[in-house]
Amino acid sequence: MPQITVERSAYLDDVDWEEFALALHPVIVDTAAARPEACKTRVLRSEDEAVGGEREGHAIVNVSIALLAGRSDETKARLTEAVVELLRGHVQPRDGVTLHLSAEVRDLDPSYRKAEV
Repeated sequence: MPQITVERSAYLDDVDWEEFALALHPVIVDTAAARPEACKTRVLRSEDEAVGGEREGHAIVNVSIALLAGRSDETKARLTEAVVELLRGHVQPRDGVTLHLSAEVRDLDPSYRKAEV
């Protein structure tokens, strides 16, 4: 915990996603009282996507953060706002491409378990 997934468009291959992840972890630590060594981020590149009726001209980034239960709705909202703001600093606008940046924070299911081997 936290389990972080960044889903992003192929249009955004030029973004340094590892740098984004390393900048994201302290934001989560400071906002949601997570431990730095617990932050784990995966970046997934999507090939096929559509926005409305269009296949071209859009780039999508969605950051999903799953935390152990216990954070208030206000904390989760502050974190999502901070994540979207961080995305704005790392994903630059492109001519002819509309950027769709979003973030979500949710509670992990009580059945969540982990192991470090």
